[in-house]
Parts: sequence; structure tokens; C-alpha cells
Amino acid sequence: MATRFTWIFAATCLLICLPALRAMGAEPESDRQIIHVLNRLAFGPTLEEFRYVRSIGIDHYITEQLDPDTIPEPIELRWRLAQLDTLKLNAVQLRELYGPLRAPRGFKISPELEKAQRERVRLILRDAAEARILRAILGRRQLQEVMVDFWFNHFNVFSGKGLDDVWIGNYEQQAIRPFALGRFRDLLFAATKHPAMLVYLDNTLSTAPGSPGARGNRIGLNENFAREVMELHTLGADGGYSQEDVITLARILTGWSVNRPDAREFREYAAVFEGARHDYGPKVFLGHPMQSRGKAEGEEALEILARSPATAHHIVFELAQYFVADEPPAALVERLATRFQETDGNIREILKTLFTSREFWDSYGRKYKTPYHFVISMVRAGGVSPGNVRPLLSTMDQLGMPLFGCLTPDGYKNTEDAWLSPDATTRRVSFAIAFARNGLPVSVALRSSHALGLDPPANANVVDAARLSAIFDSTMPAGAREAIAEAPPGLRAALILGSPDFMRR
Repeated sequence: MATRFTWIFAATCLLICLPALRAMGAEPESDRQIIHVLNRLAFGPTLEEFRYVRSIGIDHYITEQLDPDTIPEPIELRWRLAQLDTLKLNAVQLRELYGPLRAPRGFKISPELEKAQRERVRLILRDAAEARILRAILGRRQLQEVMVDFWFNHFNVFSGKGLDDVWIGNYEQQAIRPFALGRFRDLLFAATKHPAMLVYLDNTLSTAPGSPGARGNRIGLNENFAREVMELHTLGADGGYSQEDVITLARILTGWSVNRPDAREFREYAAVFEGARHDYGPKVFLGHPMQSRGKAEGEEALEILARSPATAHHIVFELAQYFVADEPPAALVERLATRFQETDGNIREILKTLFTSREFWDSYGRKYKTPYHFVISMVRAGGVSPGNVRPLLSTMDQLGMPLFGCLTPDGYKNTEDAWLSPDATTRRVSFAIAFARNGLPVSVALRSSHALGLDPPANANVVDAARLSAIFDSTMPAGAREAIAEAPPGLRAALILGSPDFMRR
């Protein structure tokens, strides 16, 4: 126990001293830019990727990352994803196999069976979480994974709401991942039409009052879905809409719901349009007269939202905040908003403009890592392949960012004031120490040090400080390098991973 406290004390001292030490040394600009691009377009550098970007150049790397289909994924990642069987099921199959049990007429399901079914549902969450973590750590399509993280957070769904524990993995697979670098309009359509979103934001309850389908707990409008689609997903809170527009959109989206398990029609679909619950009355939405066309009426409203200048500004502000700074420069936001409208919301083209901006390259170290980014970047930098991701997920929980566990539809914040505190820093340092010493129950396989020209560590279960130094030495202040070199060998990796520089991106 005394040794552990000694380590924590030493690491904390370095946290305090490094800002002052930073002024004592300079780093080669090229390595600094490589670290910058790998901290923003990827979940932090690995030694292999650091050397790869050095060899091909930053521009080439960015071009590759913007076209992920051209990047082959590692065999290990493909093999491990193939073992996650629930990812292969569609939304209907997931509900049939893992949804609430339905007893035949006259029979009652025992509590034991219900408990067993709830246990089975946890397999879906485990598979979805493992797939996300493995792709983020092992995948070479790093920008795609960064954008999946960004868009899932933007269109957040909480896995603890209704059937969303069954559909959460499918939501990411079908509504977010395929559109992460495509057109915003397509992403908006996919996310809002998915049954997980319809359940999460209560549109399954929203019904036109007095309509043939108004019965039970579905007898009136529910504005939740409409409000969040406008405030969070598209226009933004200051997007120029009124409460009347919220009510109108709620009327437009009545009937967008989830199919019944015993439905005879459209059984192959989990999300359906129920015309008997739709409001067919005349409407004016954001100044646009709307014809009563059922489901197509809702799609028209989404098109209006996707092409609104307010949506362009809201989306690119969030992108600039994620990739550049907590308070992104107004001039950059305006240029990106213009690009959004010029390209009809082409996410790839907007990111091209962002990544070539002076503001992006001037923002080195200005973003503080979220717990998710901190944990993933640590494992990547350490050069380990997790045999068990659960300790990593547990650490994210302890740091306040459980995967798929954000209760509110606005998602997790990505700003420094949301995550930086003395208690959070202590927890991060403790995790860095435990991880560096392999104190966590994670089975890891260190990549071959021989192939990298490094001496293998004496204990292959301990993170190799030489690997970390090969990545970060050239961008660390001279004083910090000296302090680490003078520390006991067993402490060096923890000092690098627990440093304030590592906690930023």
C-alpha cells in the first residue's frame, strides 16, 4: 500500500511540475503536428501509426482517413468482431430473441424465466460495447471511429430506456456507423427513424388526439421527440423556431412508431408508420405549408430541418468544438457553415475544410480528453490488445462516462469544464498507475518489441516505457524527459500516461 501511495505522490508531483517544465524545452514541429493529428483524427497515437504518418506525410494520412473503405482492418479486429453474434441480428430478430417474453394465452411466465431473459439481454450490451472499444483501440479507420463517437453522442440514445437495451448495438450499426462521413441529411433520417430513437424520445406514445389509434396510454401528442430533433439534432436551441413549431412537428411525426411483436403486416420492420395515429390536419412548419401526406410529411419536415442555415451553423459549431477548441473561433464556424450549405451537408467535405484550417493546426493541446478518449488513448499508446474490455468500461463508469449510459438526449459534454477537477485528475492518475503496472485485470498481448527495434520489457505484462518514449519524447519538454529518465524504471510509463500533456489532445 505504501508503494502505491508513493507512486501516486510522484505522479501528482509531476502533474504539478510539468506545466512549468513545458517552457524549458522545444519540440520538432513535424512530430508535434503528427501527435496533433493523431490526437484529433484518431484516439491518440500508437507507435506504429506515429511512424506510419511520419513515413507517408500528414496530408496523405488525412486523405486516407477521409476514405475509410480503402483502409484494410487488422485480422485480429475482424476475427474478434466476427465472434460477436448479436451484431449480426437485425432489429426485429433482436426483439424476437431478446425482448420481453410473451406467454401463450392462459399461461404466465415465471419470475425465473424473466430473470434469465434479462440476463440474456446483457449479452447485447456486452457485444455492442466490446465492438465499439475494439474498433477504437485496434482499428485503422480511426477517423471513422472518432466520428461514430461524435455522432452517437449527438444523436444520443440511452440503453436503459425500454427496449433500447435490445436495440442499442443495432442503432450504432445501422443508424450511425454507415453515415458517419456521409451526408448529414441521411444520418438524420437514419437516426430519427430507428426504433431505438423512437422509444427513447417517446414518439411511440405520440398520437393525434381523437384519431382512430388513440387508445390506452397513447391518446395525445408527446412533444419530446419533436423538441429534441429541433433543439439538439438540427436547428439548435437558438435556431429561430417557436413553441408552435415544436407542436407542429410533433403533429407531423405522429404515427412514427415501433411495430407490435404480434403484427401481421410489415413484420420485417421494427419501426413503422401507423396511419391510424397520424394527424392529417393542415399545418405550417417553420413557414412551410405542409400537405397531409402521412409518413412523407415527416420526411419533408426532416428535409427542411436538414437544409436550414441554422442547422448548418449548429452542426459545424459542434464539429469545431470537438476538433478545435471548447470555444471555437467564430470565423471558422462561419466558413464551415458555408461549406455545409455548399455541399448539402457533406460531412466529409466539411471535415476537409476543417482539417486544412489554420485554426485547427493552431489548437495543439487545447482540448481536454473525455474519459472515453483518455482510456482508449492510453491503451493504444501502451501498445496492448485487450483480451477483456470490461475493466476499461468499468474505468469509464468510474470517471463518469459509462458507454451507452448517458441519460439525457444532449449526450456527454466534450469540454474541459465538464471533466477537469481534482477528484477526476486523481482518478485518472490512479488508472494510469494501475494500467502501467498492469494492476487492472486486463489480459493484454504486447505487440512485438523486436519488430519495432526496441528491447522487450522484462515483464511483458507491464506497459513498455520505451514504447511510450518513442512516441512522445520529441514532443515532451526537456525538463519532463529528464524527470522521467531519472525516475525508477517501473514508474516511467505511469508518469508519461498520467501527465497533463497526455490528458490533452
